[in-house]
Amino acid sequence: MQCVNLSGSNEQMPIVGLGTWQATPEEIENIIDIALESGYRHIDTAFVYNNEEAIGNALKRWIEGGKIKREELFVTTKLPVFGNRAADVENFLRISLNRLKLTYVDLYLIHLPFALFCDKEILQPAKNEDGSVIIDFENDNLATWKVMEEQVRKGLVKAIGLSNFNENQVKEIYDLAAIKPAVLQIEMHAYLQQPNIVEVCNKLNIAITAYSPLGSPGAQRHFLTKYDYKIEDFPDLLHDPLILTLSDKYKKSVGQILLKHLAQKGIIVIPKSSNPQRIKDNIDVFGFMLEDEDIAKIDKLDKGEKGRIFNFLFFKDVDKHPQYPFKY
Repeated sequence: MQCVNLSGSNEQMPIVGLGTWQATPEEIENIIDIALESGYRHIDTAFVYNNEEAIGNALKRWIEGGKIKREELFVTTKLPVFGNRAADVENFLRISLNRLKLTYVDLYLIHLPFALFCDKEILQPAKNEDGSVIIDFENDNLATWKVMEEQVRKGLVKAIGLSNFNENQVKEIYDLAAIKPAVLQIEMHAYLQQPNIVEVCNKLNIAITAYSPLGSPGAQRHFLTKYDYKIEDFPDLLHDPLILTLSDKYKKSVGQILLKHLAQKGIIVIPKSSNPQRIKDNIDVFGFMLEDEDIAKIDKLDKGEKGRIFNFLFFKDVDKHPQYPFKY
C-alpha cells in the first residue's frame, strides 16, 4: 500500500482509506471485514457518523483474533462540531476511543471550524424550539488546537489535523501551533479540485485527504431526509462523459479513474461504499497510471465553488458565523 509520510510524526498514512460516512452500525462490521480482507488498513470515521462503536467491534475481533496488529491500522476520527471548544476536546476524544475500543487514534481532526452548542444529554447539537441548531459564535479554534496538542503529548493520538478549514484558517493555526497540522481533510473530487488550498498545504507540508472523492452520490438524499435541504443541480460525477470515456480507455471502473486522478497527485482518498466489489475496486488503483494528457483533461472539469456539495448551509444561519469557511 502506498503511504504518505505525515510531517511532525513517524506516522505513515495509507493513500487509500475506507470512508464510513452514512455507513450504519448494522452494516459497518461487514463493510470493515470486506475492507480489511481486501487490503485496507486506513479507516476514516467521526464522532457524528454514529458508527464508531460498530467499527470498534470489528477491529477488536480482528486484533484479538490475531488477524491484524493494531500498529498495522491507521484510524482517523474527528472532534464533533458541537464539541469544538477547548474544554470539550478530551472528553469527546475519550468517548470516541471508548467506542472504538482503542487506546489511541492515529489521526484526530477538528471536524469543522465553526461550532454548535451541545445537548449534553444526548450528545447531539442543541436546538431551538423551531428545530434549528444553536450556533456557538464564540468558539476559539486556536484554543481548541492547543488542547489537541495536549492529546498528542498524552499519547491519546499520534497526529492531529483539520477538516473543512479554508486557506487562511489553516495558515492561522499553522503559524501559532507548537505541533503543526499534519493533515487537512476537505471535500475534493473532479468537480471541486481546490488548487489554491492544495498549493498552501504543499508549501506547509500538510497532507491532504479528499473526502467524497467520487462526488458523494448519496449526499442529496441524506440532506433531504435529515435536514429537508436540497442542492440544486446536484453534480453527477459518476456519469460525466469524460470519465466514462476514460473508464473505457483504461478498462477501469469510473470510481477507479476518479480515485487515481487524486491519488496519482499524492492526495489521500477515502471513498465509501457498502458494495463488496466496489470496496475491492476502490483500493485497486495502483496497477495503472493515467497519462498526463488525461490528468489535464480531468483537471479541466473543475467547477470551483459551483462544484461544492458540502457547504453546511443545512445548518440555518451558519454562514453568519465568523469562522464559516466558504464564501458565496
